[in-house]
Amino acid sequence: MKSPLLSVTLSVLLICLIGWLLVVGRSLVLPFVIALIVWYMINALAHVFRSIPLGSWRLPGFVCFTLSLLTIFAVSTVVLDIVMVNLTQLARDAPDYQQRLEELFTQANSLIHLNDPMELKDFLPDSILPRMVTAGASLVTTIAGSASLVFIYVLFLSLEQSTFDRKFEKLFSSPERSKAAFAMRAEINRSILHYFTIKTAVSVATGVLTSLVLMGIGLPYATLFGFIAFLLNYIPTIGSLIGVIFPSLLALVYYDSLGPPLVIATGLGAIQFAVGNLIEPRLMGSNLNLSGLVIMLSLAFWGAIWGVVGMVLCVPLTVMIVIVCARFESSRPIAVLLSQTGDVGLLQVRREAGEDAGSK
Repeated sequence: MKSPLLSVTLSVLLICLIGWLLVVGRSLVLPFVIALIVWYMINALAHVFRSIPLGSWRLPGFVCFTLSLLTIFAVSTVVLDIVMVNLTQLARDAPDYQQRLEELFTQANSLIHLNDPMELKDFLPDSILPRMVTAGASLVTTIAGSASLVFIYVLFLSLEQSTFDRKFEKLFSSPERSKAAFAMRAEINRSILHYFTIKTAVSVATGVLTSLVLMGIGLPYATLFGFIAFLLNYIPTIGSLIGVIFPSLLALVYYDSLGPPLVIATGLGAIQFAVGNLIEPRLMGSNLNLSGLVIMLSLAFWGAIWGVVGMVLCVPLTVMIVIVCARFESSRPIAVLLSQTGDVGLLQVRREAGEDAGSK
């Protein structure tokens, strides 16, 4: 019989090894993770097409899959094109905005009368704005360039997905374990699908409302900032804050008065507050059952490992960990600590020793 100390030591070593592999193999793992997300989206959209009633007839599976693939490809192409056009224009205008920032610092110095006047270079290096915009454009170009590798992964996942259930079933030595594992997988699938469905809906609403507010006030790049707000809304807590700061700072540089920046900051802040604190919690319900502190810690952890992609995936990954840990008696305390209420449901997988004894 293993000692508790040995089990804990082996578990800690295994966690450290997995974390090290995730960091070292980031360049290899991230494209595959993105491919898994795309593949999941394609299948979810195909399920939607398959559920559309056409009398007593339903669309065949391969037709639904093809339609979902074409839809995602078309939307991604249009969005990337719009973002690149806006980023290119913003890169051309960035030097003018930096000059305007320097003028604002000069005006602030004349009002404050400091012995050692403030200068923009004390806070931002020279030409930082053009470099930031150029870096953003390069990031989008890099993502588009790696799309071929992601596409290959998605293609192989799609070709082999018909065998996944059979392989998954053969991983387990008894029908009871197989049934429990399939139930656990179904719960994970339901939770993640529910999360991404609600999150995507509220993110689209946030992006559209952000663009409309900026268009109404006349701030340029309203579409770009709407898309940024859409993406940032997937990042818990800090994403909504950043989505308000970016357009507010541009408005501060773009307009000669403080009125429009204050209106933009107030309007976008109200949108983020209503969506993040009123609408989304009501739609999401208690499905996730994650502690707020755990969400912040997972945001920092996965963000440190995988950057922005890790921040976007921190909630689904933590939900998966909670669901898996809740199914085993030895790891159930971990699920209880990660959960919001401590209620993680009943054990659905018996202890290995007890199950082996029952199967004899």
